[in-house]
Amino acid sequence: MENPGRQRVEDQPAVKLAPWDYLFLPFNSRNFHDLYVPIVAASLVWLVVLVALYNLRTRRLHGHPPYLDLWEWLLWTGVITFSLVIIYAIFAFDFFFVPAALTIGLAVFVWIRFVRFPPIFATYQLKLAKQRYFSRSKYAHPEATIRPKASARSGSVRVAPSKRGRKRR
Repeated sequence: MENPGRQRVEDQPAVKLAPWDYLFLPFNSRNFHDLYVPIVAASLVWLVVLVALYNLRTRRLHGHPPYLDLWEWLLWTGVITFSLVIIYAIFAFDFFFVPAALTIGLAVFVWIRFVRFPPIFATYQLKLAKQRYFSRSKYAHPEATIRPKASARSGSVRVAPSKRGRKRR
């Protein structure tokens, strides 16, 4: 028989505080047992993924400075955001800081990718298009790469500066 004075675990409410009161509790596994491990694990995974992507993309795009700048901005934004989340978890900061850091960091990611760099990419694409056009028009004539024959010069032969002082045998 059940004791009428004691409630079963299923009958007890899981949420004991108002939602805004949870913001000021320390972010640890005891207070946030369902969020702590997934948030910390996701932060570690995203740090590793960002570093790997940065290394791969910068090797591939080494000749395109605007794309290198984009990946550098994304790397440092991710390092700062996800490292802060890990630091908040290790030192048990109030939970308020965790969603604030994630919200601000992800907003900066979106701003970098969709606001800051598209005009820079458009300008860079125009620059590349001009370079392709001028190099194509420069070599469009079939004889553009063939040196013209030397015209009749004066009778003297030009000697390289390094050979002027040497005696011939």
